[in-house]
Amino acid sequence: MTEPSGPLQGIRVLDLTTILFGPYGAQTLGDWGADIIKVESLTGDGWRYSGQFRNRGMSGQFMAANRNKRSLALDLKHADGKAVLRRLISTVDVLVTNVRPAALARLGFSYEDCRKLNPRLVYAAATGFGQDGPWAARPAFDEVVQAASGFASAMGTDDKPAFVPSLVGDKLCGLSLTAAVVAALFRRERVGEGQLVEVPMLETVAAFNSIEMLGGHAFMPSIGPAGYKRMQERRPVRTKDGWITMLPYSGDNWCTFFETVGHPECIEELSVRDPVLRASNIDKIYDRMSEIALSRTTAEWEELLLRIDVPHAAFAKMTEVAEQPHLQAVGMFVDLDHPTEGRIRQARPSARFSESPAGIRRLPPRLGEHTREVLREAGYSDAQIATLVDSKAVGVAS
Repeated sequence: MTEPSGPLQGIRVLDLTTILFGPYGAQTLGDWGADIIKVESLTGDGWRYSGQFRNRGMSGQFMAANRNKRSLALDLKHADGKAVLRRLISTVDVLVTNVRPAALARLGFSYEDCRKLNPRLVYAAATGFGQDGPWAARPAFDEVVQAASGFASAMGTDDKPAFVPSLVGDKLCGLSLTAAVVAALFRRERVGEGQLVEVPMLETVAAFNSIEMLGGHAFMPSIGPAGYKRMQERRPVRTKDGWITMLPYSGDNWCTFFETVGHPECIEELSVRDPVLRASNIDKIYDRMSEIALSRTTAEWEELLLRIDVPHAAFAKMTEVAEQPHLQAVGMFVDLDHPTEGRIRQARPSARFSESPAGIRRLPPRLGEHTREVLREAGYSDAQIATLVDSKAVGVAS
């Protein structure tokens, strides 16, 4: 793969996370140049077995969240496995974990334990619920958080909630985790000490959701209903031969739209010039737009809307996203040759850095693929490593 690069080059991270929230956040740190050591149990991250795969333990979903990492298989219930982790903690900048805090404390790896080994350590806990609340010990998954945060109610209705058909909570919390770790590293560079960072899923998603969904409840006492009417009313628009979304965004933009499509009467009828009146009429506006959209094909709409500068996009099928013209032009999806999994497709890092480019330096690892390499770097001899393997304190790729 490519040579080390990225703005976090030189930062070393222990990734003790599984499934998606933690691994996605740690992968972004790796995309940005950090050396990520993924510490897995001897049976591996459960996400390895979720979804479709050519070889067991290397699902497409796992590979999408675990590139730019080295896999170290370690039994943290084994005394020698614990000793390995303690040695590694003293050498890294960051430890990221979504093991429940009480369980880590029983193993001897609470923040207080780890800080004694490495006072400069940024210890990032990816939790389901804030540890100062009554749900601190509960497990959490994306569906649980979508339900508890109001996300599912916003997606559907209060009477009939619906899940977003994406692990959106895991992924947005993963990005929040990345940002929190980088902020803590920045502070460490200024003051010389690490700290405990906690990113709880429920609080993160509730805050994310609140921006538009508090609605009238953003004021105390409430001045109106919760929710944002435009979000609740927006919908795909059917054309003669497909689907499109189009969103005139200002009074002038709406006026130009209705004039161009031959319905100037809608300007006054629907009060599109005034933002407050336009917002109150948004359901009627979208109804009218849906009627008008049937008069043209998708391609005709794209040509017209581009000409009058109205934001729009044709809908891409899931199977066609990689061929979406803009994404194809910027090389968003890359095809890579994996030594055991064959040809794989991944989305490249989306953030661009002019002087320290992010990139895919390491392909997703097999379970225990780098155990020997990481242990040698930590000072273990080949004989010591063999003993650790024989005792099942560590695992190596077959």
